Amino acid sequence: MAMVLRPPSRPFMTSFRSVREALDSAMTDAVQTSSKGTAKSFQGFVKSVQTTCRISIPGANLSGNREKVGLNFLKDKKVVPDSDPPSIKDINLLYQFFDQSSTLVVLTGAGISTECGIPDYRSPNGAYSSGFKPITHQEFTRSARARRRYWARSYAGWRRFTAAQPGSAHIALASLEKASRINFMITQNVDRLHHRAGSSPLELHGTVYSVVCLDCGFSFCRELFQEQVKDLNPKWAEAIESLDYEGPPGSDKSFGMKQRPDGDIEIDEKYWEENFQIPTCHKCNGVLKPDVTFFGDNVPKDRADKAMEAARRCDAFLVCGSSLMTMSAFRLVRAAYEAGAATAIVNIGLTRADEFVPLKISARCGEILPRLLDAGSLSIPAV
Repeated sequence: MAMVLRPPSRPFMTSFRSVREALDSAMTDAVQTSSKGTAKSFQGFVKSVQTTCRISIPGANLSGNREKVGLNFLKDKKVVPDSDPPSIKDINLLYQFFDQSSTLVVLTGAGISTECGIPDYRSPNGAYSSGFKPITHQEFTRSARARRRYWARSYAGWRRFTAAQPGSAHIALASLEKASRINFMITQNVDRLHHRAGSSPLELHGTVYSVVCLDCGFSFCRELFQEQVKDLNPKWAEAIESLDYEGPPGSDKSFGMKQRPDGDIEIDEKYWEENFQIPTCHKCNGVLKPDVTFFGDNVPKDRADKAMEAARRCDAFLVCGSSLMTMSAFRLVRAAYEAGAATAIVNIGLTRADEFVPLKISARCGEILPRLLDAGSLSIPAV
């Protein structure tokens, strides 16, 4: 499908000026920029940009967790696949995609969070590349040992997982959503980074920030569950929390093992095999699990139906940072395409929908999405 290049229309430019105003308003005194170059406007395009930004989000505590948990792991772990900067052509094509839509649905995946230091499964540097296999729904429900392993690892990785901050892509999407350039947002991610940036997407696969009882359906906050684990296993929790996330592998003060995409850390059996107790539901004494859709399980019907309805009714569907390998995500973009919506993908690497989606841009979401704001005059590189 051929697409004609043309500068963004005046209504579109006016709308994106309002996006920048919204972003400026939200981030007053919150963005400190050290410019190493210049940004020049050329017929609505970016001529050249070299900027470094330090971003903080009003209302979010960006320092508390960072003081407790060093974030050098974001630099040490190569979780973001290599990619060239987005070209002027790619930026213009994405402009036009937004310009020609009135009811745009955005679906985000793990690729938008790898830029924040949270690993994914399927990229070249993802967890699957090292032979890791995530826990399945069937394994979790059938095996008490598997549940102990999962919850011990998840408890240990919680501080590091929650230390991740929203990236420039999250902030740009929240700003576009606030300016009514995005009609509906769906995310496959369970990390709540969109929420912390100011969005409120439909969480297709749930969130690790909630815990649910498999027997009675009661749900509650994950932080409360963390406290319950600590109360049941005080000495174990103290030992885990004394370990150094960044020490040399194999040392007595380090796990020496990897952070996983859903927030857990791979730790040796000696840390959970014996005497580790898991809290049960205080209403019915039932089995508790994170409120996420594990591999082998199905997305709850009401949530799947809501996502499908949005996909079928939109006039444009944009995928950001997802390979679409899970059927729950793939079926949405396929449904939008079959309903006649314009479809586009921004992702590094192959996706399941490459054969029929006409516009595919290989770029980091955090490098291209912010450049939509006011024709690229506001540029926030990937964090």
